[in-house]
Amino acid sequence: MSVSPAKQAIVAKLKDQLTSAKGVVLTSYKGLTVAQDTELRRELRANGVTYHVVKNTMLRLAAKDAGIEGLDSHLEGTTAFAFSAEDAVAPAKVICDFMKKNKLEEAGILTVKVGMVEGKVIDEKEVKALASLPSREELIAKLLGSMNAPISNTVNVLQGVIRNAVYVLEAVRAQKASA
Repeated sequence: MSVSPAKQAIVAKLKDQLTSAKGVVLTSYKGLTVAQDTELRRELRANGVTYHVVKNTMLRLAAKDAGIEGLDSHLEGTTAFAFSAEDAVAPAKVICDFMKKNKLEEAGILTVKVGMVEGKVIDEKEVKALASLPSREELIAKLLGSMNAPISNTVNVLQGVIRNAVYVLEAVRAQKASA
């Protein structure tokens, strides 16, 4: 099968995107309205995720060239490709949150086909599990909070000792004043 130079360029670009992406989510967008699609694209862009519709044959060729196995069985029907070269969780989180918020999954309008994290293909359930993870910022905040807790507890204990000493001295002063 001979592929035109324009199609070869598309396949090469898709291959680069697949190999450089930390996180990828392939979706079926059948039935998505223009307004919903625009809103989804806006949310993805705001989170540093690139999103575009792809032809299954082009993506199949790109995956084959990149040595990625496990995508072929999912490349049927409409396919949109969301990926991030920075954050492995962002594509899954934004798409799954958008689906929940707009109740699209129950209607079968926007569905997750498959995902990829660091080159490993993951199924729909794993994509949803990935989306439920806290963001990087939340994890850092929790870590800093847990690191700060022992220091805060030590300060509270020391303040309690000082406070008790003050109460004892006040009691002694009151006792001597009454005597």
